[in-house]
Amino acid sequence: MEFHKKDAIYLQIADIICEKILTRQWREGEKIPSVRDMAVTIEVNPNTVMRAYAHLQEKEIIFNKRGIGYFVADNAYRTTRTLMKSNFVKTDLPHVYATMELLDMDLDELADLFKQYREKNS
Repeated sequence: MEFHKKDAIYLQIADIICEKILTRQWREGEKIPSVRDMAVTIEVNPNTVMRAYAHLQEKEIIFNKRGIGYFVADNAYRTTRTLMKSNFVKTDLPHVYATMELLDMDLDELADLFKQYREKNS
């Protein structure tokens, strides 16, 4: 798997897990891959995966059943969506707004482009 330099790898792994929850590939209450299995799958050190799991556990998105493994927490979908939306607003939107201003784009033009994107990808 290729990672970008912008964020720490463990945060990128956490984003991958969050995406799986938001797309309902992993549902609340389901067991997720072990640290070792996830590390093998995405070709990283198990300590990096462990750090991602610990981060998500702090955010109450996953939880550990001692001796059994990690599971998607109840309300993980809502918690994940709230967390990722907040990160998007704080991190990505300022860059989008700056680029829009540079290109003299307004929100109506952006809304039209987003509508086209949704129609194309539906």
